[in-house]
Amino acid sequence: MERKVRIGFYALTSCYGCQLQFAMMDEILQLLPNAEIVCWYMLDRDSSEDEPVDIAFIEGSVSTEEEIELLKKIRENAKIVVAVGSCAVQGGVQSWEKDKSLEELWKIVYGDGKVKFEPKKAKPVEEYIKVDYKLYGCPPEKKDFIYAIGTFLVGSWPEDVDYPVCLECRLKGNPCILIEKGEPCLGPITRAGCDARCPSYGIACIGCRGAIGYDVAWFDSLARTFKEKGLTKEEILERMKIFNAHNPKLEEMVDKVFQEVKE
Repeated sequence: MERKVRIGFYALTSCYGCQLQFAMMDEILQLLPNAEIVCWYMLDRDSSEDEPVDIAFIEGSVSTEEEIELLKKIRENAKIVVAVGSCAVQGGVQSWEKDKSLEELWKIVYGDGKVKFEPKKAKPVEEYIKVDYKLYGCPPEKKDFIYAIGTFLVGSWPEDVDYPVCLECRLKGNPCILIEKGEPCLGPITRAGCDARCPSYGIACIGCRGAIGYDVAWFDSLARTFKEKGLTKEEILERMKIFNAHNPKLEEMVDKVFQEVKE
């Protein structure tokens, strides 16, 4: 009898929305003949985080010292590590204000409150361990999860998305929120895969799937357009940092626009 693929779902600091998205998928039941879910506390309180797995899905940002140790243990026990959702992949909205000190942020949110954990400033999983694949979004799309796990189960590897939300938006025939309505839409720099859900409802993209990789997220070009529409540097950075605070190119590229450096 062929061995079942061992799968674990692990939660760090988050709203648990990504796990809930997966837990509500009927397709999970179709996995069971071929997969053994070893760890998933949302569904089974008898789960164990110490068991070896073939695929580890990790949700949430790293926000405590204890979570760093858990991450290291998961990495040691897993053949494939998948970061799930904007908190695990980009640090999430809780890492938006990464330039403020931990003490200042703590005071704003918790006042003089104490917790039993050792807190840290929120960071993406990849800051601490090697990540093999990423599921983007807040939460990720169900089809992305099915595609990823399906390819893993047949011994293949899922492709990454390397084009922006704008492409999907134009294919749907939506009016351009950035050009035609003049709103600060982040579609031109944000990784596609959501079928342009927000722009299709007339809502400007806030970039929950994170900036496109492969050095093709042109923060500077979009910042120049925002500047022409009257946004200040601070307003542009605040919007772009919601889900991209840890992108190493963001501030450098926006600064360049406001310093009027000749290219």
